[in-house]
Amino acid sequence: QLQLVESGGGLVQPGGSLRLSCEASGFTLDYYNIGWFRQAPGQEHEGVSCISSSDGTTVYADSVKGRFTISRDNAKNTVYLQMNSLKPEDTALYYCGADSEPGHCPLKTLDAWGQGTLVTVSS
Repeated sequence: QLQLVESGGGLVQPGGSLRLSCEASGFTLDYYNIGWFRQAPGQEHEGVSCISSSDGTTVYADSVKGRFTISRDNAKNTVYLQMNSLKPEDTALYYCGADSEPGHCPLKTLDAWGQGTLVTVSS
């Protein structure tokens, strides 16, 4: 069974940092494009970032470019999202997803996704 579990969310002040983790079980992340998404209260889902399985190419939404960094540690079967210079508008439920189709970064179809971790940016 493919499973993804996110962790690392919490309450942080504006300008602060958090690192989210997306750990896979039941499959090897190496062969999957992994994406981070978020959904703020009353808002649509938004693709935040993804990292490709083939060559590690990364893609970012304009709203987070220059502040967020996605990376993967295949030995730990985990993908990270380092979030710096956080803003109140970054407040959302963040979740990760996996897409096995080569070239799907941004992700197009989800083979697995997690339950999410809540990030709250507030003073």
